[in-house]
Amino acid sequence: MIIVSNTSPIFYLSTIGQLNLLRQLYNEILIPTTVFNEITNVGNTDVSARVVPELSWIKTQSAADQALVRTLSKELDPGEAKAIALAVELKADRLIIDERLGRSAALRLGLKITGVLGILVAAKRSNLIQEIKPLLDILIDRVGFWIDEQLYTEVLQAVDELP
Repeated sequence: MIIVSNTSPIFYLSTIGQLNLLRQLYNEILIPTTVFNEITNVGNTDVSARVVPELSWIKTQSAADQALVRTLSKELDPGEAKAIALAVELKADRLIIDERLGRSAALRLGLKITGVLGILVAAKRSNLIQEIKPLLDILIDRVGFWIDEQLYTEVLQAVDELP
């Protein structure tokens, strides 16, 4: 299975101590070099900056299709553009991305996508975590993750954590 990730899902999951869910669900994650650099940027004090360079199951690879990268870069940041281009190039089974514009671009290109919420739902359904709600609340309250109230409710209902 080929799984490509953008920066923010790795940041969010590592911040709440759940980055290992990616390994448990997918075994190996590919990230563009640009995403690796965004995560490990000198002076970055986020937990992901310390942890990601040590993980053998997160691999870096650059997208070769620079024309697609340039086209995507007109509407997206460099990490998103390169993650999408890499996923297209590798015919990835899934792209992990949270940003709305990036998700829209990926869907237009025929990619299957998921984000942090999808990862948490899959982890609960695989019995890797017991509850999503406490993790969502930490993401929202301490990390600044934005989620619409209706989507929050729908996610918790989907995993039987709300009546």
